[in-house]
Amino acid sequence: MNHSMKRAIISGMGFYVPDHVVKNEDLEKLMDTNDEWIRERTGIQERRWVEPGRDTTSGMGVKAARKAIENAGKDVSDIDFIIFATLSPDYYFPGPGVQVQEALGLDTIGALDVRNQCSGFVYGLSVADQYIKTGMYENILVIGSEYHSGGLDKTTRGRGVSVIFGDGAGAAVVSATDDPNRGILSTHLHSQGVHAKELALIGPATSKWVDQILEENDPDDLSYYPYMNGNFVFKHAVTRFPEVIMEALEKNGNTPQDIDLLVPHQANLRISQFVQRTMKLRDDQVYSNIMRYGNTTAASIPIALSEALEEGKVKEGDLVCMAAFGSGFTWASALIRW
Repeated sequence: MNHSMKRAIISGMGFYVPDHVVKNEDLEKLMDTNDEWIRERTGIQERRWVEPGRDTTSGMGVKAARKAIENAGKDVSDIDFIIFATLSPDYYFPGPGVQVQEALGLDTIGALDVRNQCSGFVYGLSVADQYIKTGMYENILVIGSEYHSGGLDKTTRGRGVSVIFGDGAGAAVVSATDDPNRGILSTHLHSQGVHAKELALIGPATSKWVDQILEENDPDDLSYYPYMNGNFVFKHAVTRFPEVIMEALEKNGNTPQDIDLLVPHQANLRISQFVQRTMKLRDDQVYSNIMRYGNTTAASIPIALSEALEEGKVKEGDLVCMAAFGSGFTWASALIRW
């Protein structure tokens, strides 16, 4: 086998979201907010939140993975590596990759955990692409899964963040192919740690271990809840999204008009609309489902891509672009000839 000829294609996608739908009106009972305020600023109408005890980050990832493997026409035993992206693992350690390995009953294959938040799935895809190209693996499972709802401040104090986030999981099977006309064309990864604290969850952490937390027992300590400097994040996102999309297009000799479908990370509908206007893309060139699921961080792109496939919006030969921006700051894009 000539390993240099291998290309990486997404052979199957799958997603899973909890049954429990939380509408904007439901949040009005928990905090001082309203449907109009949330829609106007985020475009979100509802999201899915785990009913405690029903789902876990790894469990949702496994459900999405089983669908992806089935849709790829593969057997579970065909999977030879796992990449799991999340900011909300079941445990502080180990990461959920090994839980997927166990749950799927796979042999002692490798499992890698990716901590790149909103860009996590694209980062994971980039890693999978390199492993396939070098001939190290044939079928890699890339999962993005998030269980946000258990860690949100669901009071008026936390409403700026908690109305945005939803739970769910998406998965892709990335497979080797000899077809020179299909596959991942390029991936582009960036980070800017100077802005790390503008979108972060600072504690509990090694900077504040359990003894200290228990000793302080401070009800006003907000470090356990996600913090987001919303306007600051928005301004950077609307710059970085078009930048990293153009980087992918220029690398491959394409223009925005060549994109058949852009699947952006579902951070905020206003960000996606701004990017669409900036890049002069038609409505049918951009996929959005944030109105139904909220921001599911690492899960958002694979959930959206799964739905787009189900709706017949992606067909073989299409030029598909994925792009993400989020905490870190990290941002990334991937361009695929489907």
